[in-house]
Amino acid sequence: MGGKDMHAKKRILDRYEKTDKGSVIIDVAARRVEDLYEDFDRTAPYHKQDFDADLVEYLTECAREIGRAGFVLRFMFEAFPSEEFRERVKTSVQKFFIYQRERELAAMKQMLGSSVTLLVAGLVILGISLWVNHLIEGQELFINDLLAEGLTIVAWVAMWEGVATFLLNFVPHLVQIRLFQRIAGAEVLFYHSAVERAGQRVGSAGGGHV
Repeated sequence: MGGKDMHAKKRILDRYEKTDKGSVIIDVAARRVEDLYEDFDRTAPYHKQDFDADLVEYLTECAREIGRAGFVLRFMFEAFPSEEFRERVKTSVQKFFIYQRERELAAMKQMLGSSVTLLVAGLVILGISLWVNHLIEGQELFINDLLAEGLTIVAWVAMWEGVATFLLNFVPHLVQIRLFQRIAGAEVLFYHSAVERAGQRVGSAGGGHV
């Protein structure tokens, strides 16, 4: 199984272009810098600038598919962006995905709190159930048996719910946190479009500048 997994991972990575240092390149093409955002606003804080939902999904899916391999993000626009816009994109990527990581971390902490609360509540109810069983021991009354059994069932349901919530959600939250952290820390590159590169070659041949 290990050999098949390695082969499958290699086939996935072979679909991506690599840098000279061997890092996988995740390419993003758009007409303008503004097209990267849901609602472009020069004055809004970077972490509040929502990237286009399709772009966020694309970046996270690529990063997830690549796995542990190192990667860079390479943006290509119809016109090569100014230094101001290049810095804005770099900062936006970092701030946006750090913000997403913090939100995911908060959600994980809330989930852990709920799991612990359910587990503790279940233990408390189980203790009450055992105490009630001790009090009614030897009394053959239906209502007593119903109360004792009901408390025991509620206790086990609460404890199981707490454990199940933790087991089902902890790893997905942790994976997302690490994924957002990797994207936030990725190197951001910029690439001239084919049209612009052709124009640069013509300009260079003629002694001019583009």
